Amino acid sequence: MSSFDCVRFQSEFSPYLDGAVSGEQMLEIARHLEVCASCREEFDAMRQLQRSLAMLGPAKAPDDLATRLRVAISHQKAATMEHWLSSLSVRWENTFRPLLLQVSAGVAGSVALIGGIVLLLGMVAEPQTVMANDEPLGAMTSPHYLYSAATPRAIVTDSGEVIVVEADIDEHGRVYDYHIVSGPADETVRSQIIDQLLMSVYEPARVFGAPARGRVLLTFSGISVEG
Repeated sequence: MSSFDCVRFQSEFSPYLDGAVSGEQMLEIARHLEVCASCREEFDAMRQLQRSLAMLGPAKAPDDLATRLRVAISHQKAATMEHWLSSLSVRWENTFRPLLLQVSAGVAGSVALIGGIVLLLGMVAEPQTVMANDEPLGAMTSPHYLYSAATPRAIVTDSGEVIVVEADIDEHGRVYDYHIVSGPADETVRSQIIDQLLMSVYEPARVFGAPARGRVLLTFSGISVEG
């Protein structure tokens, strides 16, 4: 097989691991890996890198992030209010003060002044912000399993126990972190679970129609193999 074919196959390894190729392409790549040692070595290295990245998990936000956001929002609102007061002062000097001087009757002038200020406040009042948490929970959906680029199989363990795994799914429908809820959790078992999680593709969770991160519970059957 020519080096050109190897370059073409290697360029498809990443979408293959992501489950973003057709079934026909998967079969073609798998057959090539069976006969090409150099490409198989390149593929194993890429799969190991993806596995290592999955084990790292997502970066955690700083503990004081919520406090810092509230402070930043407060500063922004204060700056907006200062700008609004400055604008109101200019409008007063240019519009209402000359108008007040022209009004002969004190009562009529007061009514005109108050009415104008109320109208101005209605024009420049800042709209209220609606938080996402105020929306109904019915607009949120959970992740759903679609398919796997590898054939699902039982996990080989010393005891044959059922293994329950809590998996975190990102907004692209891929597993980015996991936690073994029950069952054996040794390195051999974890390696088998990671291999299957990395090849699985999900319909991501959605919040008001937009893809979002979600979480699912998975059950793996165990097979006990006696030595």
